[in-house]
Amino acid sequence: MSVDLAFLTIAEAATLLQSRQLSPVEYVDALIARAETFNAQLAAYITPTFEQARQQAQQAEAEIAAGKYRGPLHGIPFALKDIYDTQGIRTTGHSRVCLDRIPTADATATRKLYEAGAILMGKLATHEFAHGGPSFDLPWPPARNPWHLAHFTGGSSSGSGAAVAAGLVPMALGSDTGGSIRGPASLCGVAGLMPTFGLVSRAGVLPNSYTFDHCGPLARSVEDCALTLQAIAGFDPGDAGSLRRELPDYRAALRPDLKGLRIGVLRHAWEEDMPASEDVRQAMDAALAVLKDLGAELEECRVRPLQHYFDVKVIIAETELFSVHQRDLITRPGDFGADFRARALPAALFTANDYVQATREHRRMVVDMEPLYRQYDAFISAGQGEAPRLDAHSSLAFWQRANLFTASNVTSQPVLELCNGFGRQGLPLGMQVMGRPFDETTVLRVSYAYEQAMGWYRQHPALVAGAQAPVLTPPPVLAGTAGQTDAPTRAACEQAARRAGLTLDDEQFAQLLEGAPYALGMVQRLRRDHGYANEPANIFSFPASLG
Repeated sequence: MSVDLAFLTIAEAATLLQSRQLSPVEYVDALIARAETFNAQLAAYITPTFEQARQQAQQAEAEIAAGKYRGPLHGIPFALKDIYDTQGIRTTGHSRVCLDRIPTADATATRKLYEAGAILMGKLATHEFAHGGPSFDLPWPPARNPWHLAHFTGGSSSGSGAAVAAGLVPMALGSDTGGSIRGPASLCGVAGLMPTFGLVSRAGVLPNSYTFDHCGPLARSVEDCALTLQAIAGFDPGDAGSLRRELPDYRAALRPDLKGLRIGVLRHAWEEDMPASEDVRQAMDAALAVLKDLGAELEECRVRPLQHYFDVKVIIAETELFSVHQRDLITRPGDFGADFRARALPAALFTANDYVQATREHRRMVVDMEPLYRQYDAFISAGQGEAPRLDAHSSLAFWQRANLFTASNVTSQPVLELCNGFGRQGLPLGMQVMGRPFDETTVLRVSYAYEQAMGWYRQHPALVAGAQAPVLTPPPVLAGTAGQTDAPTRAACEQAARRAGLTLDDEQFAQLLEGAPYALGMVQRLRRDHGYANEPANIFSFPASLG
């Protein structure tokens, strides 16, 4: 096992592999040994594929030796959030519901990485169906943060963040519906890129929300995100949301300075909408000073309050999630984890009218960004503070407060999350670099310049071989507020459950009751002042093959 190999960036490893100073077999064996040493305490892998990885490494070594080098991902190990289909390899969504699900084809992103010569090390932990978690009542435990094993990785790409931060793989694919790439990147101190909606295919990826799902990488560095994006981006007729775009050379966009760029600073997000810790405020102020020193022109600007975006996202996304899983919620609700149910069941209260009005407001939010795109090249906002303890998790918190990430899912902007320091407990802090739709090149340029100036990505957690992850007491399923539900709300929940065909036990119905006031509050806050011509964001278009 070599720590040096464990923490190579993709760019560094690619140079060694292409010049044959490093063997793909040696590289894979080193990472297998590291995983066998540390995965027991991290719970990052659900399904290792180490034998397949060795075979793929042997093939890569033979191809490179024969002069058939495919590019910078050739011979690079990677892992997949366990929602990406892999032919002949179990893909579970970290759920009992899909415990024995074995796909017959690869997801498009999986296939593209194979075609680039990358080597699959295994399938990684996630929140259940990329949504509910962290959960302690599923077939696999939640992933642990390698910076402190009692703490949260962020979700839902939990295993992806843990595996990259711990040096088990240099890159993993995650997905982002409301921060699920950026949250783990922030809490685990790695780089995570959510591309523009439609740039990377979602075909063969278990859905969370058809409207807001994005696929993208978590990696050691910004440059590594650029290299991975180059391999996985592109139009795919198998994804109804995929868009045809001319792909630039993402790596070529990376520069060490920011001269000539105008950057809008969304300070209200972390100072007013979701007041951050003093550590986060100081880290953000220091990061802004660095960006200015690099040549950027900074100016504070504002978008809508984060709660507005969160309400629209939740009404749309939870309605879609409920529709995806309604059959199993009717026939086997107990097979879902409690945290998933706490998020999914209150969605039964949303009506078709609520959904359509939310999609119309979604389109308005996208259009609202156009003047800002003309004024600024990129935007800066905060990531998360230090990771909380896993046993401090509350399922109800999902409904109770917005987050710093969701607005970008609603506006469909590209966003890169990267480390911008460490807090008082020694855990990573993060910030977000956002851009115009399909302008990943500027997002990558800003992020790269900051990353190279500061070098936070060179710091790694100090894992101890043989250490045991702290034993944690799972948090309670219920917050204890169901008994406070007023009669009209209880009646609405009973009616919604009947209409949806749900048969819930007492605990499951209590979960619906606890989330109900917050779901109904979102409905009440939703703007409905749309004119006849205000179409929803998901307007119809014919398949490209018919054009």
